[in-house]
Amino acid sequence: MPKRVLTGVIVSDKGDKTVVVNVERKVKHPLYGKIIRRSKKYHAHDEANEFKAGETVRIEETKPMSKLKTWKVLDRVNTRATPEQVDIDGDVAA
Repeated sequence: MPKRVLTGVIVSDKGDKTVVVNVERKVKHPLYGKIIRRSKKYHAHDEANEFKAGETVRIEETKPMSKLKTWKVLDRVNTRATPEQVDIDGDVAA
């Protein structure tokens, strides 16, 4: 059986080797038909403490590591541009 892979934003990196990832999904309301956002937080394992709050990451389901941790961080999806990477025109430098 394949492992689930989700994409979300890290909201906390305060724990040792642990990050909290907020995963949002869009669902259609059963009665009114409006698209609404639902979110859930997952505790994920970060072995090297390399991921910081605000980064978008992919997480993969694993066997339970603790009471709350059953996910591990795979990789970054994108990184935010730092002030050094942005030039005067607002374009991101390569």
